[in-house]
Amino acid sequence: MCSRAMMDLRLGRLKRYSLHRGILPLIVLVLVFFGYVFLSLRSQELGHPGAVTRKASPQPRVLNPTRKDVLVLSPWLAPIIWEGTFNIDILNEQFRLWNTTVGLTVFAIKKYVVFLKLFLETAEQHFMVGHKVIYYVFTDRPADVPQVPLAAGRSLVVLTVRNYSRWQDVSMHRMEMISLFSERRFLHEVDYLVCADVDMKFSDHVGVEILSALFGTLHPGFYSSSREAFPYERQPKSQAYIPRDEGDFYYMGAFFGGSVVEVRHLTKACHEAMVEDHTNGIEAVWHDESHLNKYLLYHKPTKVLSPEYMWDQQKLGWPSIMKKLRYVAVPKNHQEIRN
Repeated sequence: MCSRAMMDLRLGRLKRYSLHRGILPLIVLVLVFFGYVFLSLRSQELGHPGAVTRKASPQPRVLNPTRKDVLVLSPWLAPIIWEGTFNIDILNEQFRLWNTTVGLTVFAIKKYVVFLKLFLETAEQHFMVGHKVIYYVFTDRPADVPQVPLAAGRSLVVLTVRNYSRWQDVSMHRMEMISLFSERRFLHEVDYLVCADVDMKFSDHVGVEILSALFGTLHPGFYSSSREAFPYERQPKSQAYIPRDEGDFYYMGAFFGGSVVEVRHLTKACHEAMVEDHTNGIEAVWHDESHLNKYLLYHKPTKVLSPEYMWDQQKLGWPSIMKKLRYVAVPKNHQEIRN
């Protein structure tokens, strides 16, 4: 009887041990699961870079385009960006996942430094809000660069450069400077470059919807014109020459960009073409803008920005086709500023 009792006791202990061994992994799994859920929610509350916030968005309808009044796709399948053609919430989510940093270059040479304060203040309100940005200010007057409060994750770098007697030369040497600094610095600091004129202001949202390998902006004065009317360079001897039976769009030199690698290719090619023209005693009709148009004709941009991203309301009003005016000219006396 004693032996039987001892055996029953051992079997009871064995069963309890087996039960404990079965429950323990289950408890660990439950704890791990709830810990993961807690940490995930906590990281989203704190804005952790790796957090993914999912937002419901309307289903795209293949047979129901969002804009029927404008061209939204180029012949080489590059999107043309108008209001109503993109969902900024989806795009913001993607670019935050990629931890994107955007560089914005602007030249404030001589009297043009007076436009810098408004440019920076409005950029803080409308340009790449919620994303990391580095403002690269090229200037010959570093002491005159204004102190503008910047949001978290945004910074300003002053790059001192020389000035030139003619405004045309200042404009053309932008390509050289952007090319040089792309190789020396920008490649190591930012993912995309946006190159903008300083005598402008941001008046509405300009965000990651513009970012692509290479983008150009439709000129507000020629977006509805035929190619024969485009003010391309027509001197056959110029490196910027485009025949009258060629051309897709006419792009504005005041707002272009892309990945740092592609912007470097563009600016380097334009600078070298301008140097060759200068050697041959030629100056293109619209200087660096003429060379930009030649480059984008044979190196197609992967996105095209509508005139919403480059507008002059004083000259052109506000036509109904323009749902938003995002980056607009500041009224000025060109003669006084340039001289």
